Formats: sequence, structure tokens, C-alpha cells
Amino acid sequence: MSFETWAGFVAATLVMLAIPGPTILLVIGQSLGAGRRHALPLVAGVALGDLTAMSLSLAGLGAVMAASALLFTAFKWAGAAYLVWLGVKLWRAPVTAGALPPVSGRRAMRDAYVVTALNPKSIAFFVAFVPQFIDGAAPFAPQALVLVATFVTLAACNALAYALLAGRLSGAVTRPGVRCVFNRLGGGALIGAGVATAAMRRA
Repeated sequence: MSFETWAGFVAATLVMLAIPGPTILLVIGQSLGAGRRHALPLVAGVALGDLTAMSLSLAGLGAVMAASALLFTAFKWAGAAYLVWLGVKLWRAPVTAGALPPVSGRRAMRDAYVVTALNPKSIAFFVAFVPQFIDGAAPFAPQALVLVATFVTLAACNALAYALLAGRLSGAVTRPGVRCVFNRLGGGALIGAGVATAAMRRA
């Protein structure tokens, strides 16, 4: 793969990542509620989710899903339901002065992974986006490895930046009333992302 092709992929990926989606809304919502201590588990979940979704897309699942209304709908509703469930949990999370919601790092990582991996829009995007940067005359595996590693690294850095920023805001909040507002904002954002996912249609 030439440097020019790789640089073009990096630029296109950065533009795409600049638009927050359900995954970033989850990262912000959980970081606002739990602070910076969940940044690394959330980022790990996002990275593993993107790795799964992109690898499956390159393996052909994305093309199958793009052609199958039933499979697309199944992924869509599974992802939407999970987002709404997470949003309701965060909305109703109890708060006390100076305390953080009792969410383990493992659960934060799991939530981020599931939301990222089940996003049908991302899988369909990988199918249409990634092949444009693959040279059919060159070996496929090395090119795919470079593109997957690049995208996952950039997506993880993007999620980390959002998590640290939201965590910093959360750490500055100590009053239960204000923490409750943050939880409601994060929960509402996740519920809204779930509704938007449910309303999404196949291209």
C-alpha cells in the first residue's frame, strides 16, 4: 500500500470519526456518570467492537447484511434496544455526594463493545468505504491488516479523547443534583441514539 493511499484513508477516517454516533454518545454518557476511571475500559470496548465489525465486514458479512433486509433489521433492533436499555439505566442511576454509579470496568467495556459491534450503519459503511483503498492487484491480507489497524487505532484515540473530556467534567461535579442532571443528559442521549438507530433504513 502506498503512503498516499494510506494517508487518504487516514484523512477520510478522521472526517468520519468527527461525527459522533451511538458509540461516542455511550462513551460520553458513561464517562459523565462514572468519571475518568472508566475511560480505558470504554476505549478497549470501542476498539474491540470496531475490530469485530470491520473484520466481519471485510470477511463478507457486511455485504450479506446490506443485501438482506432481515439481517439488517435484526442488527438494527438489537443495537437500538441495547442503547435504549443503557440509556434508561443511566437515567435512573442513583447518585450520592461524591459517589460514582456502581458500574464495573468490565461492564463498561462490554457495553461499549456491544454497541460498537452491533451498529449496522458502521458495518455497511465499512463495506462501501474500505474497499476503495484496497488495490485489487496487490495481496489483500496485508492491506486489510493495515487498514483495520489504522481505523481501530484512530477510533480508540477518538473515544479516549471524548471519555477523558467527559470524565473531567464529571470529576468537577460533586453535588447529587448536578450529577443527576448529567446522568439524565447522558441517558437521554443514549435513548435518542437508540431511537435514531431504530429509525435507520438500509441504503
